[in-house]
Amino acid sequence: MESRVGVGETLRETFAIYRAHAGVLLPVAFWLFLSVAVLEALFDESIALVSLALLALVLTFLYQGLVVGLVRNDRAGRRDSSIGELVRSVLPVLLPLVGVGLIGAIGIFFGTLLLVIPGLYLLVIWAVAAPAVVIERKGVFDALGRSRQLVRGHGWQVLWVMLVAVGIGFAADLLLTSLAAELADGPILEAVFYALSSTVTAPIEALVAAVLYFRLLELEPPPPPSGD
Repeated sequence: MESRVGVGETLRETFAIYRAHAGVLLPVAFWLFLSVAVLEALFDESIALVSLALLALVLTFLYQGLVVGLVRNDRAGRRDSSIGELVRSVLPVLLPLVGVGLIGAIGIFFGTLLLVIPGLYLLVIWAVAAPAVVIERKGVFDALGRSRQLVRGHGWQVLWVMLVAVGIGFAADLLLTSLAAELADGPILEAVFYALSSTVTAPIEALVAAVLYFRLLELEPPPPPSGD
């Protein structure tokens, strides 16, 4: 029997949710990433680019939070998640969500740059930190610790799931960006193709993290009974 956090079972649930909620996932991703891409095409000053890069990061983490909320609703049997409801549920935890995302991105980047193995280690132990922020309302460092706690004992399975998800997203992004390079003519059209590429790939890693979180939560041993 396949592990509850095995690659096949986790990805099957991920893409089942992707298909069931494409009507929410894809339009939100498209408009978020299109707005950033158009602004980048219109402003080329270095200060503006830095500001836009920060905006893109915030929108990316906001989107990840929306996806976590959507998966929570789906697992509760709700198939009618509205964009407004999802946004309202994420806004109170947006700052810690951004903090977790920035620390994770910086740590994994430099860990991979130095020796690769530390980067993969951080990718695994922090894999479900963002869902911990959204669902459990954890602060930045508490969420990182909570993620490590949930992943403990399932590290290899989580690693393979994350690597396959990243690989699928990278392959899809490479295909779409190659197509954009052939067809795009002008900065605005390039921005549209960039948004289309991000729209298709952005939900994958966010969904995988959310699905992993709930599967790991189900495997967590119950707390010991409290004494009298």
